[in-house]
Amino acid sequence: MKKIILILISTLFIISACNKTEFENAYTDPSKISATTVEKQFTGFMQANVTWVVPDYWDYFVVRRITSNRYTQAVGWVNVNAQYRPGAAAIQDRWNNFYGFLSQYRELENIYNNSSAEEQALKRIYMIAAKIYFYDHTQRVVDLHGAIPWSKAGMMSANGGNYNMSYPEYDSAESIYTTMLDELKALSAELNTISINPGIQVGFNTQDIVNKGNIDKWKRYCNSLRLRMLTRVSGAAAFQARAATERAEILANPDNYISENNFNVQINVHDLSTPIHSRNFRTGLEDWNGNLASKVMIDHMLQNNDPRLRVMFEPGENAEGVYLGLDPLALAAEQEALIQAGTISLYNRSTFSRNEFFPGVLMNASETNFIAAETFLAAGNDAAAKAAYEKGVASSINFYFQVRTISNDNTVPAPEEVTEAEIDTYLADSGISWDSAPNSAAKLNLIATQKWINFNVIQSQDSWAEYRRLKLPVLNFWTDNTDTQTQPPARWLYAGSEQIYNTENYDIVRSQDNLNTKLFWDVK
Repeated sequence: MKKIILILISTLFIISACNKTEFENAYTDPSKISATTVEKQFTGFMQANVTWVVPDYWDYFVVRRITSNRYTQAVGWVNVNAQYRPGAAAIQDRWNNFYGFLSQYRELENIYNNSSAEEQALKRIYMIAAKIYFYDHTQRVVDLHGAIPWSKAGMMSANGGNYNMSYPEYDSAESIYTTMLDELKALSAELNTISINPGIQVGFNTQDIVNKGNIDKWKRYCNSLRLRMLTRVSGAAAFQARAATERAEILANPDNYISENNFNVQINVHDLSTPIHSRNFRTGLEDWNGNLASKVMIDHMLQNNDPRLRVMFEPGENAEGVYLGLDPLALAAEQEALIQAGTISLYNRSTFSRNEFFPGVLMNASETNFIAAETFLAAGNDAAAKAAYEKGVASSINFYFQVRTISNDNTVPAPEEVTEAEIDTYLADSGISWDSAPNSAAKLNLIATQKWINFNVIQSQDSWAEYRRLKLPVLNFWTDNTDTQTQPPARWLYAGSEQIYNTENYDIVRSQDNLNTKLFWDVK
């Protein structure tokens, strides 16, 4: 692949140690970049953030370990002062990656838009797939910060290298969501009728690292992403009617969305000698005790005989087979003593961190079925809500047992396989049973809790967004009286580079840039 990577200096946000003159001198003249193609740029764009999809060291150790994994109590940790402030390095690195990724997308747009009408028609599927994937990751970043530079961002190449024209303004979170929902709806309709040239299809099968050219999966991904976004904004007054109508339309036909695990959208690891692998998951999750189990999750799984317990967690080395999670409300000295004693459970190393084939999860059947359950519950269709809820639970259980089967590690012996009868027994447990829940509020808590268990450390940023939206399951956090940020934040701050290099536009949103400014969909 020739020079398709334009992320090094194609946006101003990612420059943190150079002045304008240095920036101008370093920028590569677009006319001097070796020619590339839609197909190659498409793969380069998708590859640009693969380590933020497939479990990797930087994402887990630098970013998630001190943010979303803790804000959702997906893990246990020793309480320290100022622990609810996301680190500047975590924020800056996540910001840099997204805008490098965004710049790759803009370059793909440039290449596509500058090709002939005939070539655009032939290669339309590349732009459809790219936009779906781009919007998925845009939503994740919006849900961290709120308003972000977006519609005018990453335009350095399109502006001919003129950095003075390329300082981007901020788009509101509401406007970004509206644009994405509008365009995803149109893309869904287009995918229902698209006809792809056989030769183009062969190439797309190779270049597509997510769905391997499977058009049905792209349609399901598109609609499932719509379901996630519509659910996220369903409490905001301006989106309520749209969310109810469009979710009902999508859910009317299971062929529209990821309804079963065989339709899961994820980046799979096929060959450990390629750049796509989970070899760095081990240090990312395990270093500095980042894989400790939380008390609330372990207690819930124990109390309800959750089959996932034996595949998701392992007892501490000196716990004599007893599962024990770390209490977030305990004193730091007590927490440290339990860790040193080796009695705290860990995320199962052979299922998770040492499983070098662990896939990069984008969306799966568990998530979409829990969305369906919430949607049906809100619409008063209790029978459909129950069916979707139970399907979501079963999908989650089967997913984690299946992931264990592809592991190339046996540090923890493979657990006894789960059976359908065991799943049925679990669903009938009084703490899990839909029919045992006395009202809609209790049923919503069942859905939220199961989604939280399913997300755990694997989709902890999605889990944090859902926790902020629903405030469920109920989690209690140690109060940090040593800092003004006494509890987990409502959002991340903006990257420090914005104040330096995009000052004029940052100043417009400066008043919103504090940890307790809620996003527009965070209304509870």
